[in-house]
Order: sequence, then C-alpha cells, then structure tokens
Amino acid sequence: MLEPKHPHQSEVTMTEMVLPNDTNTLNNLMGGRLLHWMDICAAISAQKHSNRIVVTASVDNVSFTEPIRLGNIVTMRAKVTRAFSSSMEVFLEVWAEDIPAGERVSTNRAFYTFVAVDQNGRPIEVPALEPETDEEKDLHLSALRRRQLRLVLAGRLNAADATELKALFQVS
Repeated sequence: MLEPKHPHQSEVTMTEMVLPNDTNTLNNLMGGRLLHWMDICAAISAQKHSNRIVVTASVDNVSFTEPIRLGNIVTMRAKVTRAFSSSMEVFLEVWAEDIPAGERVSTNRAFYTFVAVDQNGRPIEVPALEPETDEEKDLHLSALRRRQLRLVLAGRLNAADATELKALFQVS
C-alpha cells in the first residue's frame, strides 16, 4: 500500500503570456492553445501526486467564459482532488490578467482525469489522497459522482450501477 498524500503536495501553478502566435484573428488566445497549457499543468499535478508517468484519460466540460487577449498573463492552478486505484482527478482553474489595466478575471475551470502508467504503459497504483480543508473534502467527496458520470457517459458503467449518481435523485 502506498503512503497517502495531501492535496497541497500536488498543487501546481503555471503562468504563460499570450503572444501573437497564440492568438486568432481577433487577437484572443486560441482555445486549443489554452487546452494544451491546461493539460500540461494538470499533468504535472498528477505526476507530482503519483510520482509516475501519467496519461490524460478525460477532460470534463471546459467552457470559455471570458476572452483571453493578446498580452494577457494566464495563470493556471491545478491540484489532485481524489485518487482512485490508478487514476486521479485533477481540478484546474484559469485566470487572465491584464497587468497595465490592473484587471484579473476567472476564465475557465475543468476537471481532468489522468491514469498513472508504468514504463510499459500499463496502469499502476497511485497513493490515496487525504483532503484537509473543507473545500478539499467537498471536492474529494463529489469526485466519486463525477467519476461515475464520466464512466456512464463513456459506456464503461451501467447507469443502474451508478449508486452515487442515483443518490442525487432519490427522494427520502
């Protein structure tokens, strides 16, 4: 059994500047470029938690709430919210900052799932996670529902067997 880790041990902050090559014809950051940066940041978090090579298994809904403009500073923060046998859920938040204007806005949030693999690419066990703060405990508890939803949508779990999801809809 691997020794459990704490969420702060996997926390990663990554910063990028939006340059002309990163933008579309409206001088906004291209969505694909942001997804690339987000994937890297989240993967580093999962690697820090597992101390293993990780591969992206899924990305939950990513909505673009605010445009990120040329010259903005993009800050991403990621941390593991729950570890299962070989997979980990990582919560990622993104902010855009216009330094001269003194403005900072939240632009994206997403949950990524990574699987730790050995040198042959086979899934390998990861340490459990021990949440500490109330926010970490809430994210840890709700991760099971998000995992079941992902598995149902991927066709890997029968909806009738998704007990955590069914509990949301049962009237007492």
